[in-house]
Amino acid sequence: MLLQISDTAALVEEQMFQAEEPIQETVQESINLLTMAQYGGWIMVILAVLLAWAIYIFIERLIVLHNATKEDATFMDRIKDYIHDGKIDSALNLCKQAGTPSARMIEKGISRIGRPMQDVQVAVENVGNLEVSILEKGLVIMATIAAGAPMLGFLGTVLGMVQTFYNMAQNASGVIEMSALSEGMYQAMVTTIGGLIVGIIAMFMYNFLVSRIDRVVRQLEGRTLAFMDLLNEPA
Repeated sequence: MLLQISDTAALVEEQMFQAEEPIQETVQESINLLTMAQYGGWIMVILAVLLAWAIYIFIERLIVLHNATKEDATFMDRIKDYIHDGKIDSALNLCKQAGTPSARMIEKGISRIGRPMQDVQVAVENVGNLEVSILEKGLVIMATIAAGAPMLGFLGTVLGMVQTFYNMAQNASGVIEMSALSEGMYQAMVTTIGGLIVGIIAMFMYNFLVSRIDRVVRQLEGRTLAFMDLLNEPA
């Protein structure tokens, strides 16, 4: 009897060990973004294109904003000296050599010297507004990607669920296989994950660019005030 109990326990232990092997193998399998993208269909292709477009805009705007803030620290002091010495042409050449938004704004103001101060200020502010609009180029597209990518992901999910239930309805045998059902739902949910990832990345990049543009706008406002104070200084 003891031998029989021992053999039974060994048999049960062996069966449990065999049952745990496929579970362990299943756990070891991992899911990555590349694997999920293969099941997303044409929605994932669109999301990949939108992500690449957003990254391109982000890098291109970063370069533009870096060049916009790249300016000599003695720029305004040299402009002040040229204007006080009556060297208007030298001041204009200095602005052209700088090539920054603030330099182009000051250049327009210098070209209006001799006119009423209100006209000079309006001219400077108009150029400043134009420069800001140039810096904001592409932000509307990035904001649209940030808002539209999750919607595209949800669309892919809905389409996938509709296709899954349609296939279930077309099953003449009436027997629903859980593997086929889970695979269809997996494919449907992949697009939601992809849309959220693209939307979140685009949103963070958009907000970062907005903060950098605000910094440039404050710099332009400071240059405008400094230039107008320069013109209002007594001779």
